[in-house]
Amino acid sequence: MERKIFLKLSSMILISFLLVSYATAQAGRGKARISGVVVDEAGNPIKGAKVVVEFSETKGATFETTTDKMGEWGVIGLGTGRWKVTASADNYIPTYIDYSVRQLARNPKITLTLKKIEKADKAIIEDEVSLNLLEEGNQLFTEKKYDEAMVSYEQFLAQNPNAYQIHLNISNCYREKGELDKAIEEYSKVLELAKKDDFMGKEMTAKALSGIGECYLKKEDLEKAQNYFKQSIETYPENEILAYNVGEIYFSNQKIDEAIHYFELSTQIKPDWSPPYLKLGYAYLNKGDFEKAKMNLSKFLELDPEAPEAPAAKNMIDYLEKIKK
Repeated sequence: MERKIFLKLSSMILISFLLVSYATAQAGRGKARISGVVVDEAGNPIKGAKVVVEFSETKGATFETTTDKMGEWGVIGLGTGRWKVTASADNYIPTYIDYSVRQLARNPKITLTLKKIEKADKAIIEDEVSLNLLEEGNQLFTEKKYDEAMVSYEQFLAQNPNAYQIHLNISNCYREKGELDKAIEEYSKVLELAKKDDFMGKEMTAKALSGIGECYLKKEDLEKAQNYFKQSIETYPENEILAYNVGEIYFSNQKIDEAIHYFELSTQIKPDWSPPYLKLGYAYLNKGDFEKAKMNLSKFLELDPEAPEAPAAKNMIDYLEKIKK
């Protein structure tokens, strides 16, 4: 009995170490390449569009490039994980997607469609000063300076009242500050305004619902949290990253069974994406189910053996093999 307790405690300590390593390893650097094309709503290529690729999981790597005359672009040197890919061009509304990158597989080509700025949309991108405010707010949020970030976001919104998506940024600040009712109020604004958006409405709705769910989880109202998370996934069922993020939220709140459910859902949406298998390995280790932990860690290594987290995953599998004996 004492040996089992010791082994479980040892596993928990090692898990904590691995999670820290995973969050910091190489800050998104690697050998992967992604490419794509930027087009207008009619499918015509946009030459000279700016494409920015940012590592989403920690403050890390950022790459920039521009499209050629065929609207095509490419970036190399990316690590495994989630990346935000943003495209912008003069007289067009910027757009972005969350994209999962793998090291040893061919990453599918990305198509980013930019909407022409009509007269009614001019407030969305009024000038460079507004864009600087937005970038400043994002940087402050990364640094956990939430009050200062909100000032930048509010200033941006005052100059660009049609950019309702900024309420999502403001919501996130309130959530991280622990002002959960204010956060829910801001997320609700996103839900209402997204109904009129045929371009990004579905994605914004899903993110707002997930944000509200996280607020209720922090309020320890598990029933409401689960309801909003379910609505979020149903709104955008093809997005494996959304399901993965919900799993991350539950995992960070020590709701292991719920985390496992959403990590597994992410693998069902995109079976060849490695990160949820790694997190499933950690989650099952927390439950003491070493066989399932080993199975998922092995699947992670099968999909991405050159990932920065691979050595730690291999060490964990070796450790589990030893204690099995």
